[in-house]
This record gives sequence, C-alpha cells and structure tokens, in this order.
Amino acid sequence: MQFDSLDTMKSKIIIAAIIVGVAGCASTPPKNVTSSCAILKEKNGWFEATKKVREKYGTPINVQLAIIRQESSFKHDAKPGRNHLLWVIPWGRKSSAYGYAQVKDATWDWYKDKTGNHGADRDRFEDAADFIGWYSTISQRTLGISKWDAYNQYLAYHEGHGGYKRRTFMKKKWLMDVAKKVDGYSQTYAAQLQKCEDDLGKGFSIWPF
Repeated sequence: MQFDSLDTMKSKIIIAAIIVGVAGCASTPPKNVTSSCAILKEKNGWFEATKKVREKYGTPINVQLAIIRQESSFKHDAKPGRNHLLWVIPWGRKSSAYGYAQVKDATWDWYKDKTGNHGADRDRFEDAADFIGWYSTISQRTLGISKWDAYNQYLAYHEGHGGYKRRTFMKKKWLMDVAKKVDGYSQTYAAQLQKCEDDLGKGFSIWPF
C-alpha cells in the first residue's frame, strides 16, 4: 500500500512537471523572432490563430506579427516600464498596457464589449491577434488606412484613432521611426512567408485571394 502511494505520488509529480513544462513552452517567446516562418513553425497554434484573423478581418499575418513583435517581443506577460519616485524608487507602471499586443485596460474592455469576446485575455496569443485584426478594421473604416499599410496602421494603433486624426505623431519623430521599423518587420515577414507557404499548410498563401 505504501509503495502504491509512492508510485501515485511520483506519477502526480511527473504529470505536474509535464504540465508546467508545456505551459512554459507555450508562453516562452519564439527562439527566432526575425523569421516569420520560424515563429509559426515553432509556436503551436499561432499559424492557425493568425490565419483565422486574416480570414475574419483581412489583416495580413505579417502585419499582425510585426505589431506584436514591436509591442511585446512576443512576451505573453509584457508590461511597460515603471515610473520612478525621486528618480530611484520604482513607483507604478507607465500605463496599464499588458500582454502580447500591449493593450490598455480601457481599450481591452472596449474590444470585449464590442466583439462579445468577454473571455478574452491579453496574455493569450489568439486573443491578442484577434484584437489587432479588429482594431485594424476600425482604422481602415474610420481613417482609410489599408490593412497592408503597417506603417500607418501602427501609428493609429499607438496614438489611437483620435490621435491619428489629429496627426499627433507628426511631433514624435521617435514614433515615426518606430513605425518605419514595424513596416520593415512586416515587409520582411511577408517575403519570408511566401517562401515557406508549402511548409505551413497546403494551399496557404499570404495573399487574401
């Protein structure tokens, strides 16, 4: 009886270790964030998630990945840096942004309310990707920004639709430089995806037609 209990305990420990290991792998950033093909091959479920967003909203996979790379470097629990009291003591976060897509609390609540996706979590990749598709759709509809235009999509993403309309980014050269970087990521990812279409799935194409 004692041996049975010991065996049972060992089994539970092994199962727990496997669960923790799988969870760790799921939340760990991709090993090679510079390659869209490597990212989607490594991270189970990410290809299907980004493909679903493309089919649902028309937002290209490369644009989704480019924005997430810039916002969080694919870290599921990414948070903005802290402010410092007297330049030394950490004192609160700079904003409530959180997760893969670095979405603020109020904006995330808006997304859940409008989409009905009330169980969505910012640290879940498929939900973050869906948010980007949803937000880019609004940017296209209200601002006329093509979903393939990663540069302007990112500016609207960062500044908000009202800020983009007011052209607030024109006074932020650093932000325009970041948007150029996001556009570069997007173009690189698109070129890479064209080369690994067959590996990702039969009949897959980055083009929406």
